[in-house]
Amino acid sequence: MKNLLSFLALAVIVAACNNPVTETKTAGRDSSIVGTWQLVSGATIEKNDTFITDYTKARSFIKVINATHFAFMGHDLTKGKDSVPFYSSGGGTYALLDSNYTEHLQYCSDRAWEGNDFHFTIRIQHDTLVQQGLEKIDSIGVNRINIEKYVKVLP
Repeated sequence: MKNLLSFLALAVIVAACNNPVTETKTAGRDSSIVGTWQLVSGATIEKNDTFITDYTKARSFIKVINATHFAFMGHDLTKGKDSVPFYSSGGGTYALLDSNYTEHLQYCSDRAWEGNDFHFTIRIQHDTLVQQGLEKIDSIGVNRINIEKYVKVLP
């Protein structure tokens, strides 16, 4: 009987060790958003004008999202030696409920953007994330729709 109990205990331990770990939602967060995302294109719509930026040529931009925070970094690929040098970074906390994604920007290279919340709708399909929402900051006259398309580069 003692050998049978020992064998059963050992079988349970071995079975537990062989089960694959599955991702779980943490505090209601969808773990599919967690990772490093490369921005491939962006569009801003302001008044009647649409501006499209291809982030695969002259600029590079990534967003890193963990269970509680996000951060973004972008720069031009000419190391600032172009006629239009570009650098942007920032980060903060976020909330995600279904497809409603809200960023609370706590840090930003353009300090006027700090302390604002930005509400987006996101869609994740395979390795692609599309976020779309209104960026509005009355104090600096920003009022535009922002649409960004990312490809996941790291889980």
